[in-house]
Amino acid sequence: MSKSNSFRRLGRKVQQGFTLVELAIVLAVIGLIIGAVAIAKDVQRNAEYQKAVNKFVYQWKMSYDQYYQRTGGVLGDCQQAPTYMVDGSETTINNGNACSRAGSMAVPGIPASFAGRGSKICAGQGYAAGAVGDGDAALATLNLRDLMTRAGVRMPPGRGEGHEDRFLYIDSNGNPAELQVCFQFNASGTASGAGNVMVVRGLTPDLARFMDQVIDGKPDSREGRFRIQGRPAHANGGANQANAPGTQWEANNTLGTSLGGGAGATAMTNNDARPGVVNNPNNSAGGTTDGRTLDEDQVILLTAHWIMEQ
Repeated sequence: MSKSNSFRRLGRKVQQGFTLVELAIVLAVIGLIIGAVAIAKDVQRNAEYQKAVNKFVYQWKMSYDQYYQRTGGVLGDCQQAPTYMVDGSETTINNGNACSRAGSMAVPGIPASFAGRGSKICAGQGYAAGAVGDGDAALATLNLRDLMTRAGVRMPPGRGEGHEDRFLYIDSNGNPAELQVCFQFNASGTASGAGNVMVVRGLTPDLARFMDQVIDGKPDSREGRFRIQGRPAHANGGANQANAPGTQWEANNTLGTSLGGGAGATAMTNNDARPGVVNNPNNSAGGTTDGRTLDEDQVILLTAHWIMEQ
């Protein structure tokens, strides 16, 4: 064998491997791809959250305002003798019907004089009472969809015909979750806001924070126009001053703090994956008593109140 042929074979063997520069380039490309996938997931989630705000809750607020403009009263109120309370037509005053005002001259016509106020108007129960946060009001007899349809008010598409009050989204662990919209009147002194409110049920803490920032500019669960349901007001003294900087949305994907307990308490519940079993009232789902925090578990769900202008 000639020396030239031998050198040619050696040259070919050397060229079969990768140089350090080539390996560095490959690793850099892989890193960019992994980073792009992670960023794409965040972008997709934010886009879905934005859709939940713009195409669902904001559209429901517009429908609520349109109902007020068309009927001259808030949702479920008496048109001939308005109480300015959601579901006012199902209340009584001095043992007389609110709409007829029988015996109402003996008392002032303020919310405190009306009995039976505060029921929420929904298009069906949806989540069981207390299943996605404490403090759920009783369900009114009036139906949200029927009231809107009779007034000729166009509703958001929601999940489709007959389910306009619901919105399906994916939580940050990849599990489907559902938003539900209702409306109710909150009495004076209610920590989640007095007056007529939109009740948004089935929020993950992540979506609640996002929605809060869009609506009133800061993710604060006890201040502003968008607040968490079922939490006590801040104390007037001590560390938590009234009207001081508020409280963050009190949960993450797997653990709820101060949920169903006193200040600073941590409440955990078992994650029940059986079909048809509704999430636990105080913590909804997620963390367990043994500290389980798996990223495939259902993210806990909350309820918020958005204070309406009328």
